Amino acid sequence: MRSLALVDSWPVETVATGVVLADGTPAGWRGPVERPFPLASVTKPLAAYAALIAVEEGAIELAEPAGPEGSTVRHLLAHASGLAFDEPRVMAPPGERRLYSNAGFDALGDHIAKATGMPFAEYLRQAVCEPLGMTGTELPGSPAKDGVSTVADLIRFGAELLRPRLLAPETLAEATAVVFPGLNGVLPGFGHMRPNDWGLGFSLRGHKSPHWTGARSSPRTFGHFGQSGTFLWVDPDAGAACATLTDRVFGPWAAAAWPPFTDAVLAELAEPGPAA
Repeated sequence: MRSLALVDSWPVETVATGVVLADGTPAGWRGPVERPFPLASVTKPLAAYAALIAVEEGAIELAEPAGPEGSTVRHLLAHASGLAFDEPRVMAPPGERRLYSNAGFDALGDHIAKATGMPFAEYLRQAVCEPLGMTGTELPGSPAKDGVSTVADLIRFGAELLRPRLLAPETLAEATAVVFPGLNGVLPGFGHMRPNDWGLGFSLRGHKSPHWTGARSSPRTFGHFGQSGTFLWVDPDAGAACATLTDRVFGPWAAAAWPPFTDAVLAELAEPGPAA
């Protein structure tokens, strides 16, 4: 895809990107797609997918208590537990505000580890990475932010999110729809959103502005970005997913570069004939 060449102008030392179609066919690659990069918060969709598999397996339930008093697994996944950003301190009652929380995902990982009898990183490997052939992905620490992966692996995950095999389509549909509608909150890096709609572990595009995806991105687009300069978006209307990993911390450069890049990718995908 010629649009992927736009990453060559980004102010980063190393960048890898790839696009996959709904049938699992790669539409294009650029850069060292087999190189591992820290994911930062792009770890969360992987952790959330493992949690949803645990729900389908019967190890946990979305409605069962987890985290602070009154909170459930669903609250933790949807950043609605009331926990602070990076410490297990309660800032609000569950379901009252959209408080983006790494601590909530840490609590989720601990909860799943106890329910399954294995470390969360091992559960993630067995439930998600191994079945999808994601051999370059590991979780050496927090399920909120410490994942390491490659574009090649994230494209495999993106294909799964477009056409799930490990989850029932109904489960993924619930996870990528608004959970606890109407909650306000801060979208990290982009400011306060009214509302700040979120799914079960997935950031939802909706009609947020500004946003890290593009103006051409459909409202049904979901995914995540990370402070390590990384993102994964899935646009069901376009029938495509894009993973991009860099070695530069997120900042104004990314907020400026990512949306036009996404728009160029989507424009090329919409052209008649093969995209590649």
